[in-house]
Amino acid sequence: MPRIYLDTCIVIYVVERHPLYAATVESRLQTVIADDLCYSPLVRLECLVKPFREQNSGLLQLYEAFLGAQQMLDLPSAIFDAAARLRADHTRLKTPDAIHLAAAMHHGCAEFWTNDDRLSIIAPKLAKRIT
Repeated sequence: MPRIYLDTCIVIYVVERHPLYAATVESRLQTVIADDLCYSPLVRLECLVKPFREQNSGLLQLYEAFLGAQQMLDLPSAIFDAAARLRADHTRLKTPDAIHLAAAMHHGCAEFWTNDDRLSIIAPKLAKRIT
């Protein structure tokens, strides 16, 4: 199966056991091979803010374990150029979301799992709302 890019919200739902979304996301994750799941350093950054802010080493370890089991993709400068184009074309798109989409596109991901309807509108063939 081709790569699936995990949006930050998807990782947070699983790791922090979100009461509404964790079960649904975990069920979807069980349908794919773990080697096909990927994320970017931006996802890692966004996920680690809370455990660092709260000085929560237990939560930090949970994130490290989950992310360590997935493939981290690099973010070369071409991704930032593509993200700039996306932002230019979609004025309501925020920079982090543009980088996420551009990274998934750049690396040839078949799907971008998210809970953000706006991303599904911008990239309907890529972005899939899974919750």
